[in-house]
Amino acid sequence: MKILVTGGTGFIGRHLVWKLAAEGCEVQFSGRNPEAAAQVIAHSPAPVRWLPLEHGSPLAKRLLADASREHDAIVHCAALSSPWGSPQAFARANLDSTAEVIHACGKNRIPRLVHISTPSLYFNFSDRLGIREDQPLPPPVNDYARSKAQAETLLADAKLPECVILRPRAVFGPWDATLMPRLLRVMQRGAIPLMRGGQAQLDLTCVDNLVHAVWLALTRPLPRPLCVYNLSNGTPLAFKDLLQQMAEHFRLPLRTRRLPWPLVHGLARLLELKARLGNGAEPLITRYGAGVLAFSQTLDISAIQRELGYHPVISQDQGIAQHAQWWLAQQRQKP
Repeated sequence: MKILVTGGTGFIGRHLVWKLAAEGCEVQFSGRNPEAAAQVIAHSPAPVRWLPLEHGSPLAKRLLADASREHDAIVHCAALSSPWGSPQAFARANLDSTAEVIHACGKNRIPRLVHISTPSLYFNFSDRLGIREDQPLPPPVNDYARSKAQAETLLADAKLPECVILRPRAVFGPWDATLMPRLLRVMQRGAIPLMRGGQAQLDLTCVDNLVHAVWLALTRPLPRPLCVYNLSNGTPLAFKDLLQQMAEHFRLPLRTRRLPWPLVHGLARLLELKARLGNGAEPLITRYGAGVLAFSQTLDISAIQRELGYHPVISQDQGIAQHAQWWLAQQRQKP
């Protein structure tokens, strides 16, 4: 198969490039960072090609369409995934890039598109367990969730021949720069705040399981033109138990401090207001960032198991151990 991966220099994208290359695919990946692209190429098990591209730029639409001629599929990983940012930045990274991919698929008659979305669409500051893909979505909790919901609407309206939307929960693994690194930094410096007793049930997704799911989405027959699937390791655990596992595997002390959720929520609101009135830099905590650790969110993954035959290829504990080994090696290399 000839496949283009957008955002191939990012955390998820690079793992996917390596997986597809290992499977014998002809892989091209987009990204704007030359150093990251060189790293992806150097670690690839087979030759891959880099497409220098900044989504949302004036030439991006034409460049992507030209580069994806005669491709069998596009996997759209490029996105701005953050609890903080401007509406314009999210629209450019998450909406404009999706429109560019849709245009390329239509112009070149590319048979299949796999789009990486997010279960942040489900979040509403309440405990939600076993969420199904067909449940009504609440109002977007922030600009990130809004842009990803709008991107899914673009895909639904495009009526492509075959499109798979994946909603992986809390992806982690080597080269992760978002989920566990934030927790690790707090663990290194002080106490982790435990809201609502740290009892929130969390679903996680090892990056190896995500790239396996993408491979299934690329290679398995689809039951309908547009398929939307939740994705996780399928083994929810309490936030406090996740912290204990991380402390053991990453060899860090675990200090926690119980804080009432209303206090944290109010503080986060004030910090967000201060950031907006100031230079716009991400505050120390955001309401969303604190909320996803205070409230339970687990996903029903029976649809992807039933229709694509998905089962995790690595356990959650193995994934955390693998991530810890990589992180500890990175720490040893620091001056």
